[in-house]
Order: sequence, then C-alpha cells, then structure tokens
Amino acid sequence: MKFSKLVLSGALGIALLSATSCGIPKNVAYFQDLNNNPDTVITLQNRVITVKPTDKIYIGVKSKDPQISQLFNLTGGTSSGATNMSQDAYYYTVDSRGDIDFPVVGKIQVAGLTREEIAEKVKKSLVDASLVKDPTVTVSLSNLHYSMMGEVAKPGQYAIEEEKVTILDAISKAGDLTIQGKRNDVMVLRQENGHQKIYKINLCSGRDIFSSPAYYLQQNDVVYVTPNDTKKRSSTLNGNTVQSTGFWMSISSLIVTILTFLKVN
Repeated sequence: MKFSKLVLSGALGIALLSATSCGIPKNVAYFQDLNNNPDTVITLQNRVITVKPTDKIYIGVKSKDPQISQLFNLTGGTSSGATNMSQDAYYYTVDSRGDIDFPVVGKIQVAGLTREEIAEKVKKSLVDASLVKDPTVTVSLSNLHYSMMGEVAKPGQYAIEEEKVTILDAISKAGDLTIQGKRNDVMVLRQENGHQKIYKINLCSGRDIFSSPAYYLQQNDVVYVTPNDTKKRSSTLNGNTVQSTGFWMSISSLIVTILTFLKVN
C-alpha cells in the first residue's frame, strides 16, 4: 500500500511539474544581446526603395512655360505606359526591361534607381535634348506593398508609404508578434533577379536585426513569423496543450482521482 501511495504521489508531482513548467515562453524579449550593452553603436547601411519592373511611378514636369510642360503631362493617358492621375502627375509602369516610355524623350531606364535618381535622370534627359531649360521634375512611387504572415496580430498586405521601411516598422504596423510567434525565427521572402531568396532574422538579437540584408524591406517582400511549439501542439487533433481547457480538465481530474485514492487508503 505504501508503494501504491508512493507511485501515486510521484504521478501527482509529475503532473503538477508538467503543468507549471510546460509552455513557459522563452525568447520573448527583443534585443536581448543589447540589454547588457546599452551603449552599443551599430552602423546601418543607408538603403531606400529602388524601382523594379512592374512598379508604377508618378512623374510630373513643370517649367516656366506651361505649354512646354504640357508636352510631358499629356492628358487622357495617350502616352504609352502613362495614365492621367492629376493635372501635372502621371504614372508609368516599368516594363520588363526596366524602362518607361516617356513622352517625346522615349525610353528611359529607371530600374534600380531611387525616386530622387529618377527625377534627376528625367530632368537631365529633358535638358540634354534641349526640350526644357528649367524643368522641375517630381517623382513618387505608387502601389508598393509588403505582406505580413504567420504569428502577427494583424496579418495582411501593407502599403509602403515611405522610401524606407524596416522590419521593425512592419512588425509595429502589424500589431507586434503574438505570444505564439518565434522571435528567433522570422523569415523575409524576397524576389531578386528572378530568384526567391529567404532571409532569417532573430529578433532577440539586436545585432542580427540591424546587420540583416532584410532589415530594410523592399516592395513585394513577405514577412513570415513561425509559430512556436506551443502553437503547433495546439493545432493537433485533440488540442490538449498546457494552454487548452481540455488539458487543465484532464490534470484536474487526475489530481482529484489521486487525492481521493490517497484519502481512502
């Protein structure tokens, strides 16, 4: 009888230990390696969004002579690849070769250039061709986005509204990771030169975050947050994990049974 009580007491202890030790989240805090070195200086590479094929860009041209400017701000979208958006701004779709077909000037290579670089290149093309002496060229990017998937509070597609968007900006907009998200296993999927590349980022390490080539997001990037083991277990057929009602009911039933048996004996 003493042996039976010993066995049941051991089972009770194991059950309680499992209930209190399983499922405790680890690696939840960000920048853990920087906590002990708050004065750490990390140099960031200055990266802004550059244009890629299929992107849409807005271009507006102004000069002292409105009639000359009107040549490059055609109405009705009659220029190949151009669509009227406002009185002096139009968008152009970058073709597969990285070109846009600009009125009068013709093909201009823009792939790989920033917004400011495109504006300067269009301005130079107009001046070199003696079309406009004093053009003011404005360029903005349109319809650019990235996607958030996996264990984030608000998954979905997000517009890129600034020339610089970091992985931390994206996570903030998505309402942070859920408690079931693995901070040390975040993937950024990116298409580069016709190939799919995958970058992994450990959010628990500040150095890993800031040194990653995917720290600055690009258009069409997909950020995927991997679920932790607790979330994976909760998706099983019976779902009896430490965070489920069924799990605690089973533990409670076991404890009551053991206590009743010990009391009777």
